[in-house]
Amino acid sequence: MPHNQPQPSDFIPLTSDTPNDCGGCGNADRLGFQFDYAYQPIVDVAARNVYAHEALVRGPQGEGAMSVLAQVNEANRYRFDQACRVKAIKTAAQLGMAERVSINFLPNAVYKPEVCIRTTLEAARTHGFPTERIIFEVTEGERVEDGPWLATILREYQRCGFLTAIDDFGAGYAGLELLADFTPDIIKLDMALVRGVDTGKARQAIARGMVRICAELGIQVVAEGVETAGERDFFLSEGVTLMQGYLFARPAFRALTAASDIGWA
Repeated sequence: MPHNQPQPSDFIPLTSDTPNDCGGCGNADRLGFQFDYAYQPIVDVAARNVYAHEALVRGPQGEGAMSVLAQVNEANRYRFDQACRVKAIKTAAQLGMAERVSINFLPNAVYKPEVCIRTTLEAARTHGFPTERIIFEVTEGERVEDGPWLATILREYQRCGFLTAIDDFGAGYAGLELLADFTPDIIKLDMALVRGVDTGKARQAIARGMVRICAELGIQVVAEGVETAGERDFFLSEGVTLMQGYLFARPAFRALTAASDIGWA
């Protein structure tokens, strides 16, 4: 087992909370703190509709993500990851989400993918949310040194019928080496690459290269962090229609942004 892969000892052996008995994994109350979600749309600019909504962690009153993430540690990381999945699916169903929901997950909290996914599958069944409309993306800032282990996790998720996404692609940890081990359904280009791409020749060359690679591998590309019409138009000219960013809509706390409320112009 790779040295940086989570070990059985990494998890506190509490009743109904170990990887082999996930009866209480989705219970946020057991964490000792509360959290909620804001939803930001991933839009299809060409079709002018919403492709998916990304579930973004917030405090119970809409506080920023760091107010929650600062409370996550090695002792509660597994429980938090499981509770996030359940709450995101439950809330999406309650909001009547007809599109896909994109859920960030913590790969360093996954002990055995086939076991850790059980709570998610049960939540999808309980709340009537189709697994094919659930996207799992590697969370921003979660550094994973063991690429093959991450590929194993994502491959198991695909086998279970979920869509998979690599967030912050091009930021370093989720680079081209990962694609040699695993082909995700979606790649989200890092916003640092997207920012000012319409005026930066180097960024344009790198973005075009990534888009071509994804096209050859059959991977959908999302331009993340789009804030200007120039950035939008560059990616449209390169055949990228899936985008996310403040140009279209900001995250909505406990709510969904309808296609009619998107800033398309």
